Amino acid sequence: MERKIAVVGLGYVGLPVAVAFGRLAPVIGFDIQTQRVKELTEGFDRTRETSQKDLEQTDVCFTDNPARLKECNFIVIAVPTPIDEHKNPDLAPLKGASRTVGKNLSKGSIVVYESTVYPGATEEVCVAILEEESGLVFGKDFSVGYSPERINPGDKEHTLETLVKIVSGSDSQTLETVARTYEKIITAGVHQAPSIKVAEAAKVIENTQRDLNIALINELSMIFQRVGIDTSDVLAAASTKWNFLPFHPGLVGGHCIGVDPYYLTYKAEELHYHPQVILAGRRINDSVPMVIANRLVKEMIHQGDNVRGAVVTVMGITFKENVPDIRNSKVVDIVSELSSFGIDVQVYDPVADAEEVQHEYSLSLTSEENLLPADAIVFAVSHNELVEKGYSFLKEKLQGGSGVIFDVKSALSRKACPPDISLLRL
Repeated sequence: MERKIAVVGLGYVGLPVAVAFGRLAPVIGFDIQTQRVKELTEGFDRTRETSQKDLEQTDVCFTDNPARLKECNFIVIAVPTPIDEHKNPDLAPLKGASRTVGKNLSKGSIVVYESTVYPGATEEVCVAILEEESGLVFGKDFSVGYSPERINPGDKEHTLETLVKIVSGSDSQTLETVARTYEKIITAGVHQAPSIKVAEAAKVIENTQRDLNIALINELSMIFQRVGIDTSDVLAAASTKWNFLPFHPGLVGGHCIGVDPYYLTYKAEELHYHPQVILAGRRINDSVPMVIANRLVKEMIHQGDNVRGAVVTVMGITFKENVPDIRNSKVVDIVSELSSFGIDVQVYDPVADAEEVQHEYSLSLTSEENLLPADAIVFAVSHNELVEKGYSFLKEKLQGGSGVIFDVKSALSRKACPPDISLLRL
């Protein structure tokens, strides 16, 4: 059977998939956000992951009309899987997408999920919705697959095509079809997992492992700060050993590392196992924004500043440098903690979308020309254009050209730091 492909969800994950398949054959790209569909149709990707040239050279019909999915028999679902305020999996987008696809599902179709979930979610949650909405029978009239995304926003080296793709299917024939389909766009090849649960688990532990490694380094940085030594110096020395892993302290936010471990711990708790190590790592990483804010305030007091009513500029609000993605940004927690001290916090980010920040976090971005002279700066996100401007730019934004700077990612040269700047780092 010839497969006509549709991609549901045109964000950081779905759009590159749609564009890649669209270079080979016509593809339906569906999203519920009408504005997003309009922008993509006009050749603009607000995520900056896909260029206008990429969009012009692909045959993707962008639409918000779910009925177009009836034309397709290989449907990829790539929607967000966030956590709620209680840090439990929020499957609402995934369930909603499954309902939409189910209502427009044709016999003989394969539905492939790319969204990060806990082991078992595809078969235990999504399949039931597909059956209910379509009236079709799973295993007889349609089948499912799971192929976890490995998109790294802003990374132009490790792209969809150049990374090995894990694939799985609900039966051997489906697995073979899913593998053959993805092999058409993945130059690095595919890895066939023996089951959907294995593929789901593989994805969720990739980021759990990174989360724990970063948590270790964050905890070490808290210890080294008390010892009175610089974490970067320690890591530089330790990294001379051939098998020392190159992790660095920092904020852990975004749509993956700060979220995925909770999908695994949720499933573990459901199975009556309390995961101690994973949750300990999460607690450490979630505490980093408070550590930053409190160290900054202590240094301001040490410098003789009146904290209440002081002005602090936070530079960067996105979860990662050089990308506009603000999902699960931990910089927001720094802003909240500083505000609790009575500090007037202004946020500047040349990359983030001001309307999106306002909508998501009820925070207003301040333009560069409207920044008030600050008593301290939190250099939270090391966007290239901010790093390149260096200390001269930062001094211009400080009251009297002096004050405290907290360089969260140690992106600024310590040796080049002016003598009238008190420099803090994790």
